[in-house]
Amino acid sequence: MVVPYAHLDELQKLPTDAAHEMMALTQRMESVLRSLYVPDGINLGMNIGKAAGAGVAGHIHMHLLPRWVADANFVSVIGETRVLPETLDVTWERIREKFVTGDL
Repeated sequence: MVVPYAHLDELQKLPTDAAHEMMALTQRMESVLRSLYVPDGINLGMNIGKAAGAGVAGHIHMHLLPRWVADANFVSVIGETRVLPETLDVTWERIREKFVTGDL
């Protein structure tokens, strides 16, 4: 997730330089995710406003999610359960290390 410091509820309110920084970080995170997890694709999106599914009202942010062909199987769809290939603390450490070192 890429989150600007400014607490704004609409993308159009974000200053241009902050929007550029947000996109630059999103591009960097795409590189990190591709390097670490070798996904077939990346979902990128924003939910702006409660009706659009925003979980944090009044604060825009960008989601990045690695995806693989056929990764939406019955467990996720019917069982409402997510299968994680590693614990979130391991994911955090792997991403942080790549992001900090710039070793892409």
